[in-house]
Amino acid sequence: MQAARGWIGTPYVHQAATKGAGCDCLGLIRGLWRELLGAEPEAVPAYSMDWSEPQGEERLWAAGLRHMAMKDSGDAAPGDVLLFRMRQGAVAKHLGLQARVGASASFIHAYARHGVVESPLSPPWERRIVARFVFPEEVS
Repeated sequence: MQAARGWIGTPYVHQAATKGAGCDCLGLIRGLWRELLGAEPEAVPAYSMDWSEPQGEERLWAAGLRHMAMKDSGDAAPGDVLLFRMRQGAVAKHLGLQARVGASASFIHAYARHGVVESPLSPPWERRIVARFVFPEEVS
């Protein structure tokens, strides 16, 4: 969690993935991957703010399944990558990292107009979680 907390205060910049300079929610996960595991597993194509919505494609979920192990939702642990569906019926396209579990559960994420912050994992946020992943121990 120390690595993720090092990103707090990074400004929100769409499509960016650089600690201290700017990132979006995917960029936060990409940057942490580079810090912890090395080179990113695949190139990320340019994407718009509404990407994958017109097609209804679960692109982030599919990418998570390609590169990380999916976890049971009841097995929360610090460091879990969280995938959120922000609106019912919409594609899941917000990411965060579980920071604390239990009564004071929190997560770290890059949020438009706020940058990278640690937020309480309150019931409204918790209800939006659709998948929970764990980074691999090492990249093969």
